[in-house]
Amino acid sequence: MKRYQYGQGMTEYIIIVALIAVAAIGVYSFFGKTVRNQAAAISTEISGVDSSNQIQAAKDAAYDASNTADKNYNLGNYNEGANKSSGGSGSGSGGVD
Repeated sequence: MKRYQYGQGMTEYIIIVALIAVAAIGVYSFFGKTVRNQAAAISTEISGVDSSNQIQAAKDAAYDASNTADKNYNLGNYNEGANKSSGGSGSGSGGVD
């Protein structure tokens, strides 16, 4: 008598997708401001307006993200690095205002 494990492949797939999502959130938390400023610069240039302000803001954000990423963070001080890169306050309460 054969026993089939129907849900095993789907469970493994969900775990892999979840790990990729967590990694993407981490990357976005460090480089999100840079990506937003570059997208703004592209759309401004396409509309025919000079976008040197957005380009400079993207460079500044990339420099700040690079400095934050160069520091060593662990579970004890991870919020400090995440808040520096996103411009947050550092409360980390998770509550809804």
